[in-house]
Amino acid sequence: MTQHAPVVLDIADTTLNAEDKRRLQHPLTGGLIFFARNWVNRQQLTELAAEIKAIRPDVLISVDHEGGRVQRFRTDGFTHLPPMRALGELWMHDALTATDAATAAGYVLGAELRACGVDLSFTPVLDLDHGGSGVIGDRAFHRDARVATMLAKSLMHGLLLSGMANCGKHFPGHGFVKADSHTEVPVDKRSLKAILADDAKPYEWLSTSLSSVMPAHVIYPKVDAHPAGFSPRWLKDILRQQLGFTGAIFSDDLSMEGAKVAGGQVDAALAALNAGCDMVLLCNQSLDGGKAVDALLDGLSEAAASGQWQPDLDSEARRLRLLPQTAPMAWDELMHDAVYQRALERLP
Repeated sequence: MTQHAPVVLDIADTTLNAEDKRRLQHPLTGGLIFFARNWVNRQQLTELAAEIKAIRPDVLISVDHEGGRVQRFRTDGFTHLPPMRALGELWMHDALTATDAATAAGYVLGAELRACGVDLSFTPVLDLDHGGSGVIGDRAFHRDARVATMLAKSLMHGLLLSGMANCGKHFPGHGFVKADSHTEVPVDKRSLKAILADDAKPYEWLSTSLSSVMPAHVIYPKVDAHPAGFSPRWLKDILRQQLGFTGAIFSDDLSMEGAKVAGGQVDAALAALNAGCDMVLLCNQSLDGGKAVDALLDGLSEAAASGQWQPDLDSEARRLRLLPQTAPMAWDELMHDAVYQRALERLP
């Protein structure tokens, strides 16, 4: 079997148990996502990340850490980052100061996480603030795709300075629908032309600077009957071919309600991978012993053996490119770093 490690899983606690260690060694495990439940303090997080890397040096350690209400680590020195809307509001007063503040936010976000051993945060949110989405809300930079793109690019510049890749989400846009794909299956009835002219524009304008993209668990029935993350039309035809995106594609969490239209979690993972995803996330399924995680790893192994899914060396190369290429700064060193100190001053 061609080596390709597409599964991003999680762990239940603040330390690794024997089952976690076994799953980390599975050849299909390529990533791990942290949640707030995995956090006690910086020392514990740093030690946990180091133990994970000792077992599996190539695993991509990730987290949803955007700022505002989506920030998993908030104590023991972590900076409380503003919601991205604050940068959009600053733009309306002084656009260039806002871009500098966005770069500062990206640098602080990336450098603090990297000092604790985290490789990637799933940020920036490229969804537009249409005003009706509770789940997106102030996580979006702005209603205007041009403003969102410039601020996201500036944030990504800060991440890059810290040595961290980025992930634009949720392609082609989750901001227009009111439903939350964690608990419902949102449907956006706009035409492809309307979506490409507005919500999907940031993905076109950032096609050479985005390292990875996460599609939405949203159905756009005028384009495809499947949610974007399970749609070859959206991922292969539109994102890859039409918009020219060359980075990695992550599925959104397969345990969300919006993913269930694709069937059980193994079926959903296969649908996502066959549609064009390089990586699939299965979150919060380690909490009851992890039967669902094992079922996914076993199911994908069987699917590869029977030809239902073809592991992909190009996908694996895209995954590996997300790993930091530089050594992180230790926390104490970071606290005395002039770039970091200046970035803190520039936060809105």
